[in-house]
Amino acid sequence: MDAIDLHVHSTFSDGTLTPSELISRAKQFHLAAMALTDHDTIEGIPEAVQAASEQNLELVPGVELSTFWDEKEIHIVGLFIDYTDKTFQKELESLRDVRRNRNIAMCEKFTQLGIPIDYSDMEKEYADAVITRAHFADYLLKKGYIKSRNEAFDRYIGSNGPCYVPRKKMPCAEAIRLIKNAGGVPILAHPVLYHLGKEPMNKLMDYLCDSGIVGLEAIYSTYTAGEEIQMKKLASERGLILSGGSDYHGANKPHIELGIGRGHLFVPYSLLDEIKKHR
Repeated sequence: MDAIDLHVHSTFSDGTLTPSELISRAKQFHLAAMALTDHDTIEGIPEAVQAASEQNLELVPGVELSTFWDEKEIHIVGLFIDYTDKTFQKELESLRDVRRNRNIAMCEKFTQLGIPIDYSDMEKEYADAVITRAHFADYLLKKGYIKSRNEAFDRYIGSNGPCYVPRKKMPCAEAIRLIKNAGGVPILAHPVLYHLGKEPMNKLMDYLCDSGIVGLEAIYSTYTAGEEIQMKKLASERGLILSGGSDYHGANKPHIELGIGRGHLFVPYSLLDEIKKHR
């Protein structure tokens, strides 16, 4: 049975491989299809489409949107996005402006701590990327302010760190609407990672289902066998289709490999068939 990966990041967000390099790696790992789902951007998709065509790999245009529910950050993956949709492109530009303002505020906090960071310098360093906290970690490491990327989050930019600035996020319902309007299929990303109890998870699912969510990520790199079973059951109870992916970021998450996660991930092509049928 053919393997696929429907959750992958490139250098256009916080991954370390270009879209073309991801396609080559997907071929190396004998994947039948791959979705590029960068954070809040579709800028890498044209390159991925071209590379996939040249290397005979099925490419699913996607995106991962950061959203907000009950003080909790929730990610919604959109698959089969029409990346030429002008309205969707404009909405993503607004999200990037919000992220840029937040990043500038973080730079100011670092400067106040005696670690001068010029955001214009970061924009030159990561010219094609939507700059995230992972880029801050990489930048600090390159400049010698820290000894590891984890140290950046532990000391400075974790949610309780002195340089952390919360970012305004759109409601989940708005992300679902945007994805559907761009011809995409909205999927709840890695629900286990939100560490919700049974009652809060049911409330979240009630809200998402009322808002038009179509599927959830039931297969994911860090899930245990038991968690995967729970997520498949949850999807069945809610009438949702299944999706799955590694959440590959290259060197930024070195313990996660494309297509196979921590070594045992397997996302069957049959899931993509079902997503296509819904579409």
